[in-house]
Amino acid sequence: CLHRATRTVVIAGVPAGLLPDDVMADILTIHFQMSRNNGGDVEEVTYPTRNKGVAYITFEDREVVENVLKKDQHFLQDKRLARCYPLTVTRYCHQVSSSLIQLIML
Repeated sequence: CLHRATRTVVIAGVPAGLLPDDVMADILTIHFQMSRNNGGDVEEVTYPTRNKGVAYITFEDREVVENVLKKDQHFLQDKRLARCYPLTVTRYCHQVSSSLIQLIML
């Protein structure tokens, strides 16, 4: 995996179409910077992506990725959202390799 990829997580379950994309990116940044979400300094949020409801979060530190993944469940909460949304957080590296394997198997 590339160095940057090791600092990136894939977020699924982002409520698409409810708010402007830049606002949703801000909400994601805030969520993943909070210590109660095991977060840390966010370098970049990639949202929207080609996949609906998916975002990429790149942290400044690789350790933050491990901490974020350790948290049992992430719920996206914000006063601009009508309810809280469960998010699925996975390693970016894993996503890339599993999709490559699927291509090879086709």
